[in-house]
Amino acid sequence: MPEAGIPTGEPPRFAVDRMLGRLARWLRVLGHDVAYGPHLGGRGLVACARREGRLLLTRDSRLPRDPQLPPHVVVRSDRFRDQLREVAARVPLAGAGVLGRCLDCNRRLDAMPREAARERVPAYVWESTDRFLVCRGCDRLYWPATHREHMLRELAALGLAQEPARAG
Repeated sequence: MPEAGIPTGEPPRFAVDRMLGRLARWLRVLGHDVAYGPHLGGRGLVACARREGRLLLTRDSRLPRDPQLPPHVVVRSDRFRDQLREVAARVPLAGAGVLGRCLDCNRRLDAMPREAARERVPAYVWESTDRFLVCRGCDRLYWPATHREHMLRELAALGLAQEPARAG
């Protein structure tokens, strides 16, 4: 069971402390809205979670002593795969839209017309790719490639996504 009441319904939004950077990134890969940065630790993390209605994820064992702590999970492991398993055991992680969020700035990705990506990608990517996504926050461009398959395989191995179909 979780350490505190976990909200149900919509996919959870997280406030992740600065000790859990890789976990924050993988939660974004899963499509979750994740507040994360060097400024989020201790009281700043708690304030963010409370203000924005986020589930707090922390490794700080002192935080649960606060009786006013918002819903939270104390992550015990220091390995990201085990951290993902810990969170998944307490919170449903499906349904947030795998690979639909910017890994850097956390915004949802938008489809980009193929022609608009032409000058922004290498020629071989342009010739072999039909679908492009863009982050309207940081202007980072995404397209399906081998790294996407690797991430999906990693998530499938953890039981958090379907194995990508093999070409052939």
